[in-house]
Amino acid sequence: MDVLQELAAAFPGVHFVPQPTRDLVPTCWAPADRAHEVVAHLKRSGYRMLYDLAAVDERLRADRAALPAHDFTVVYHLLSFDRNADVRIKVPLDDAHPSLATVTDIWPSANWYEREIFDMFGILFDGHPRLARLLMPTTWKGHPLRKDHPARATEMGTFHMTEARVEEEQDALRFHPEEWGLTRHDDGEDYMFLNLGPQHPGTHGVLRIVLQLRGEEIVDAIPQIGYHHRGAEKMGERQSWHTFIPYTDRVDYLGGVMNNLPYVLSVERLAGIEVPDRVKVIRIMLCELFRIASHLVWYGTFAQDVGALSPVFYMFTDRERVFGIIEAICGARMHPNWFRIGGVAEDLPKGWDRLVSDFVAYFKPRLREYDTLVMANAIFRARTRGIGGCTAGEAIDWGATGPVLRATGLEWDFRKKRPYSGYDQFQFDIPTGQHGDSYDRAVVHVEEIRQSVRIIEQCVSGMPEGPYKSAATLATPPLKERTMHDIETLITHFLGVSWGPVIPAGEALVHVEATKGDNGYYLTSDGNTIPYRVRIRTPSFPHMQMVPMLSRGRMIPDLLAILGSLDFVLADIDR
Repeated sequence: MDVLQELAAAFPGVHFVPQPTRDLVPTCWAPADRAHEVVAHLKRSGYRMLYDLAAVDERLRADRAALPAHDFTVVYHLLSFDRNADVRIKVPLDDAHPSLATVTDIWPSANWYEREIFDMFGILFDGHPRLARLLMPTTWKGHPLRKDHPARATEMGTFHMTEARVEEEQDALRFHPEEWGLTRHDDGEDYMFLNLGPQHPGTHGVLRIVLQLRGEEIVDAIPQIGYHHRGAEKMGERQSWHTFIPYTDRVDYLGGVMNNLPYVLSVERLAGIEVPDRVKVIRIMLCELFRIASHLVWYGTFAQDVGALSPVFYMFTDRERVFGIIEAICGARMHPNWFRIGGVAEDLPKGWDRLVSDFVAYFKPRLREYDTLVMANAIFRARTRGIGGCTAGEAIDWGATGPVLRATGLEWDFRKKRPYSGYDQFQFDIPTGQHGDSYDRAVVHVEEIRQSVRIIEQCVSGMPEGPYKSAATLATPPLKERTMHDIETLITHFLGVSWGPVIPAGEALVHVEATKGDNGYYLTSDGNTIPYRVRIRTPSFPHMQMVPMLSRGRMIPDLLAILGSLDFVLADIDR
């Protein structure tokens, strides 16, 4: 019995409407007044993680054959580790009263997801502990991901910063502890409130954490995000399927082409495109090089956060060597924008294998040096062991993935559990920790670097021959020799490059094991040259939401160690 049949048996009076999807994830529609019961039942049935919670404004959608008559959709995407399976529950809402019961009593991670939906769509969640804007300023008018909200500044009126507006904005910045359920006094003592950030080297970007302190002990912490929010999902609704690829590079801006991969895989799933084996291995090699580059930034800056200044210089030097390979292959370094729908931009250049092999030979002994320099350092261990720990159950409840989840002892890696892009052809191990603390998160990161080197070696020795892009008509741009024979092929080329392909109507989610955890693109096509909805599920978003739980009862310096161990990127949180 599949999960949808189980639901029908568990709720005999509820009419569930199944919906076929391109990603083959079991999907059904549930009534709004029973949604809370349904997802609670699914959690008890083994779907323990709220992988993502998003919404769609359906009002301008043309292809509504499989949709009920409604204005908005709230989408619950749940993940079961025991079954290695997903389920998607969709709830229709009308514009007149868009509201649902909160699920924060089921998953603590739902707090920020529901706030984001309220912020972006204006949908209410009854019973939410504090339903306030999350990514936009509190003074913002409107809800940006609604279809009637302007997508460009040129579509909005002239901005005027009046004196009244200045006062309003300044007042909105004031922190009122009572609004967050915090108290100024308790048992005859006064608490102190301290701003960590929004400009602080330990926050690795523009992030504000308001600390409630008893001396130097952290009583509570309130992260405030949104300083890096650029509306990446809104941008996806006005770019063609191809022209949105460069925007993905800027989400986890340390991950490079790793950001491209889940997006192009989702589009390929929608379009039914199968890529050649050479493309798969090229993509894997480039992604693992970027995993190393990203982890080196984490490694050096984490050591710096707890007081070691030398490692960051050594590790950034090695990162430059990785970028030298990336530049030789892709023509750019941090943001190469190199993956394409159906393939990659160009074939590998002559001599690529020598470049990669030389780096691997150089890098292996360097990793052993770093073990001595950082991981075996007594001060580093004292600052990280037993700091910011959590159990596997807590990590799952908070939506943690990647090294944060594996540090708790759960051996879960999408490259192994659900191989994509040919990862099932490679030999590598899944590193895990035991205590889920800052030190174990470091252990997992370091071992992941070694496993990436191992995968890259296999790419060099086993790179298949063949084309570097699919021959499918929806994979663009087409090869040059197919574009200049006659006016028809020239027109096809022109339309493919300028407008982009028309992707068949449907929806698909593909997730990958990115540098910081699980990264997924949930794409909705209306049968057009641009996406109808682009939902980006990033790993840093739920990880940052865990910070209060990880830091309560610790000291202020411990918070800096916790933040460093999580390996987040602010643009990956805000999008």
